Amino acid sequence: MNIEEIKKILPHRDNMLLIDEAELIDGKAYGKKYITGDEFFLKGHFPEKPVVPGVILCEILAQSVCVCLKDEMKEGTLPFFTGLDKVKFESPVQPGDTFETECEITKVREPFYFAKGVGRVNGKVCVTAEFSFAVTGK
Repeated sequence: MNIEEIKKILPHRDNMLLIDEAELIDGKAYGKKYITGDEFFLKGHFPEKPVVPGVILCEILAQSVCVCLKDEMKEGTLPFFTGLDKVKFESPVQPGDTFETECEITKVREPFYFAKGVGRVNGKVCVTAEFSFAVTGK
């Protein structure tokens, strides 16, 4: 999926749409975010050695897994983060990196969805997490 196709699923726009590409293969969502160095979250984190904040990496994972819900994301619905668990940061993500995600839904109790994901750069694990969100009306 390109950015325009992703916008049909996710309500995020401007600086908060954090995935550049996504695809769904055998029930798993794969996403990419190209870190250019111009992102708003790098301006002060850290000025001499920019590093993508962990909370942003978690948001990228969450946005990526929403590709699994392309049929559930109806007009007027929004995905709201409801929890993060077992988050581990193993390696920093910096300008010039392509952050790649692999995520999947592990359980559904509508309107709640539970997922797990991993984010990598050049095959090296940067973050792993379990998380949940609710898909609700506006």
